[in-house]
Amino acid sequence: MVALIVTIAAIGLVGGVGANDAAESSPSSVPTDAESARASALLEQFPDADVASTILVATRADGGTLTPQDLAAVDEARGRMLTVDRGLDADSPAAPVIPSPDGQAAIAPVQLSTAETGLGLSDTVTELRDAARDGAPADLVLQVTGGPAFGADIANSFSGANFVLLGVTALVVAVLLIVTYRSPVLWLIPLAVIGFGDRVASSVGTAVAELTGLSFDGSTSGITSVLVFGAGTNYALLLISRYREELRREADHRVALRLAVRRAGPAILASNATVVLALLTLLLGTLPSTRSLGGLAAAGLVVAAIFVLFVLPPLLALFGRKLFWPFVPRVGDPEPTDKGVFFRIASGVSRRPGRTAVVSIVALAVCALGLIGTSVGLSQTQQFRVEAEAVTGIDTLAEHFPAGQSDPTVVIARTDAAPAVQDALDATPGVVSATESAASTTGLTEWAVVLDGEPASDAAFDAVRAVRGELSAVPNADAVVGGSDAEALDTADAAQRDRLVIIPVILAVVLAVLFLLLRSVAAPLILVATTVLSTVAALGVGSWASQTVFGFPALGDNVPLFAFLFLVALGVDYTIFLVTRAREETPQHGTRTGIVRAVASTGAVITSAGIVLAAVFAVLGVLPLILLTQLGIIVGIGILLDTFVVRTVVIPALFTLVGPRIWWPTALDPESEEPAEPEDPGTPTHEGAHR
Repeated sequence: MVALIVTIAAIGLVGGVGANDAAESSPSSVPTDAESARASALLEQFPDADVASTILVATRADGGTLTPQDLAAVDEARGRMLTVDRGLDADSPAAPVIPSPDGQAAIAPVQLSTAETGLGLSDTVTELRDAARDGAPADLVLQVTGGPAFGADIANSFSGANFVLLGVTALVVAVLLIVTYRSPVLWLIPLAVIGFGDRVASSVGTAVAELTGLSFDGSTSGITSVLVFGAGTNYALLLISRYREELRREADHRVALRLAVRRAGPAILASNATVVLALLTLLLGTLPSTRSLGGLAAAGLVVAAIFVLFVLPPLLALFGRKLFWPFVPRVGDPEPTDKGVFFRIASGVSRRPGRTAVVSIVALAVCALGLIGTSVGLSQTQQFRVEAEAVTGIDTLAEHFPAGQSDPTVVIARTDAAPAVQDALDATPGVVSATESAASTTGLTEWAVVLDGEPASDAAFDAVRAVRGELSAVPNADAVVGGSDAEALDTADAAQRDRLVIIPVILAVVLAVLFLLLRSVAAPLILVATTVLSTVAALGVGSWASQTVFGFPALGDNVPLFAFLFLVALGVDYTIFLVTRAREETPQHGTRTGIVRAVASTGAVITSAGIVLAAVFAVLGVLPLILLTQLGIIVGIGILLDTFVVRTVVIPALFTLVGPRIWWPTALDPESEEPAEPEDPGTPTHEGAHR
């Protein structure tokens, strides 16, 4: 009945709210209170606020100097572009074609309405490009770039990407579930439940966005889908694994299922609450994309847990044991807690815990050294893996014109302070030129400022800081600095601030959840410390691979924060699966044997879940953002480290070394315990025995 109510409510929600239309849009990363954002708002007061410029960039295919005939052809191409419907009632006089100082390039601006957005903007830019090339000489290379063209190309790169992401994600999950369950039918049930849950999560996210003002974009939508599929699959794996274990003890499959839900449910709820609370810490951020991901992904994971706990069990009950065919579990089948590869690994670790812990921790520390020399921050043209004409056009323009001329910095100040502002701009290091470009009826003047640094480079950032510093000393100017370089600088500064604020809060949230769950002091501290070490190691290896193997110039601004969040939260996810089982086994078998039995019983499901989650995060690489590719690489590596090193080796070693004190102040350990397996005569007592 509960499953039916949840399903009907979900169908009603999907039908009522509908799909998320913003999922194919490009990310918005500028903080709303940043100076560059204030400059953008002030631009609305100028007469040309509803007009934006595309730039026609012309070069010769052979790289030679443009001839007078070439320049005439450029002017004709611009004339053809002016005949395209660009949403303008009347055109201002066309600016002349501007040759580059080296004579090898020329530019010509073409204005269009800022009302053009989405598919309409994409169609308009396509028409402009077709008109420019129609009839142009074959040896003349024409590229249309500028802000509107960039926006159109980014929207095009995301167009359909989310469907590809969902398709590849579903295929990866299906293959891994088939391999895990070795059943031709069982995989269909969790995949169908999680797939429907993802669709519902998208509608829930849309409703949350409407209620809170948060907004989806292509990146947050993609990451949310990956989290819903990955975490949902993990929850399903844990539940079905416990169900199969109970079927070895109970003849009635419905009784076995009830026991499985009762025993696995708390671990699923605890792990879900941990990740959701960690995601909600992103609401403390200043970047719009960071805040949106926190709210929307948290809502998506709540939906995933609801579907796994309330919709999946009735479907499993409906089909019974035959779902596991051909490997149907029977009453009396051997238990996984005292046999198998994970039992042998955990037993070996418990015999030599000191040596194992030292070697593993040193290896993780060496991996973390990859962070040395890592740079953070990608320029506007470095954000995307896909080739876009707007990006190549900006690169071509930057080769032949002053670096900042392709996208001038914007300065807005009070008109009555204009002379002093002009003098300050002319005297600022890093400024090539500063020209008054417009005046508003509200007493403001706008300047177009050309900087000598490459766009979004350290030199450009230094120049923006210098301009802001000089203008802050001009009395009564109320000057603000905007434009792409200023936005990139504000975004980088906000990302650094978010890392400093949010990362400690994430750790505090995770520790609090573990304290409440385990009712222990030592265990949560050790578990979080090992997870953080694993996370830093993954960041080191992933950063090295991103820049050395894949050739990405730097990490995206949000990559360190997002990777840290996902690896710590999801790593603790697996910790909860393991340690709640150890807590269950310890009263009867003791700390050492309890952790060995916990690893033996959960090793297969944690390994399967880790491989699924790592593969799902790797699928983020199908989206066009370099940030998402890097995130997939780092999180994938981190999850595998966490699965095969931390959960299987480091935690059992540390639990064995600390012994019963790991549960203090709770007294879980009995007075004595039997060894995990018979030891050969002459085998030395393991290091750090708990008694």
